[in-house]
Amino acid sequence: MKPAILFFAAALTATFPVHGQIASSPQPSVLFVIVDDLNCRIACYGDPVAHTPHLDRLAARGILFDRAYCNFPLCNPTRSSVLSGQYPTTTGVLDNKTWLVPPEGHPTLPQHFQQHGYARAEFGKIWHEPGNNGEIDPANPPEPRSRFPWYNPSQRAEQQRTQPDFWTVAENYDHYRADPPPPSMIEALRRGPNVFGPVPAGRGTPDITHADKAIEFLENHDASAQPFFLAVGFQKPHVPLKAPQEFFDLYEAAELPLPPDFANKPTLPGGVSPLNTRRNLDLYADRDFTAAEARAALRAYYACVSYMDAQLGRVLHALEASGQADNTLIVLWGDHGWHLSEKGFFAKGTLFEVAIRSPLIIVDPRREASAGRVCRRVVQFVDIYPTLADLAGLPLPPALEGVSLRPLLDNPDAAWDRPAFTVQSRGWSLGRRIRTERWAYSEWDGSSEGAMLFDHDADPHEIRNLAADPAHANALATLQEQLRTSPVGRSAGDAD
Repeated sequence: MKPAILFFAAALTATFPVHGQIASSPQPSVLFVIVDDLNCRIACYGDPVAHTPHLDRLAARGILFDRAYCNFPLCNPTRSSVLSGQYPTTTGVLDNKTWLVPPEGHPTLPQHFQQHGYARAEFGKIWHEPGNNGEIDPANPPEPRSRFPWYNPSQRAEQQRTQPDFWTVAENYDHYRADPPPPSMIEALRRGPNVFGPVPAGRGTPDITHADKAIEFLENHDASAQPFFLAVGFQKPHVPLKAPQEFFDLYEAAELPLPPDFANKPTLPGGVSPLNTRRNLDLYADRDFTAAEARAALRAYYACVSYMDAQLGRVLHALEASGQADNTLIVLWGDHGWHLSEKGFFAKGTLFEVAIRSPLIIVDPRREASAGRVCRRVVQFVDIYPTLADLAGLPLPPALEGVSLRPLLDNPDAAWDRPAFTVQSRGWSLGRRIRTERWAYSEWDGSSEGAMLFDHDADPHEIRNLAADPAHANALATLQEQLRTSPVGRSAGDAD
């Protein structure tokens, strides 16, 4: 799917009053960067292989959140959640073909800043589908580019109530909710997204264009007259894993280490529900792969991350050249994690740690004392909206479900006892996960059958499932109670 380039000309040319700050302390601008399918294999997160100098430089200026979790490991639901400030179970966006329809009067994150006098610009993949920006008329939505229909959350809830076999119908097929895929789709994936390697000399990818547009905006907008909310969405390292040769030259496939839980096909720990698995479709579609093939794909992923890092560097340089860096909040996040042969997956869309943990870096140039520090508290992406609004001095819309991370930006070691909640759909089933500093627990449809419990102090790669171990029954019961009474404990489509 090609990302859209959106530009809000009216917002950029109008003159707005500046709210929330006195004239001697201008309201900060915001650079909001989303990276598609970016996991934590970057140097500032401790990866010994990755070449990511610009990400590392950004982390040195701000706070790196080491335990940051998406609320749904899939593009459309996670973006809809972050940009609305609500959990996926509240938005009703649980797949890649559901429109975001916020509650009446509730602004999306870019809207909120725009309504408070900010110039708004968006370049690249911010939303999952052009027009799916939380501002659609649900009775008359835009025409989707995919050949499969899209629905609004109310229609999805009605389908769940009245069509239990909806996902078994061929025309309703979805990569992440239905199985098996049509054979013709497997062949198309093998010919398209599965193909990776260097692009021909002289060719780039859309990320160059997205960076160019952002740079042009920074060079021409006078932030001293009107603060901006600039969103930039980089597509790489989303498949197909293609980038210029120079970025492949940074890595030798044979030298890349495989993860401790490497497998050559999807392989689950003992006692785990089969709902926790999925077919590989993004790479090596529906077939086993060798260790050498896994390393070749790893090389391509790293190359795409380094390529994206170079485009990020260009944007950061333009921000510095504009003279506005010292009054610009920066947030960079990967929309979710991504398996790179862990447990035999090359995929997102699972409830394992590697699919839901993703980078989150926040830079507030006014907080020099905490710059370059690492926060190891558990945070979640639904907190991004309230954090940015709080730091900019804007009121917090009452429908937000996250909290501001300001206390952790002031002191990354501050006491913090909020867990992270993540959900994942399979058909009409919904998996839910809670992550605390020590434990990760997940279950499907409110049942402990096939549950997963991992002790991250002893088992960071989630190899040994402790859900049936009597020694951990108390921990399991506590986590179950927290999860089932949490904001994600129920969703819009659940029966009463």
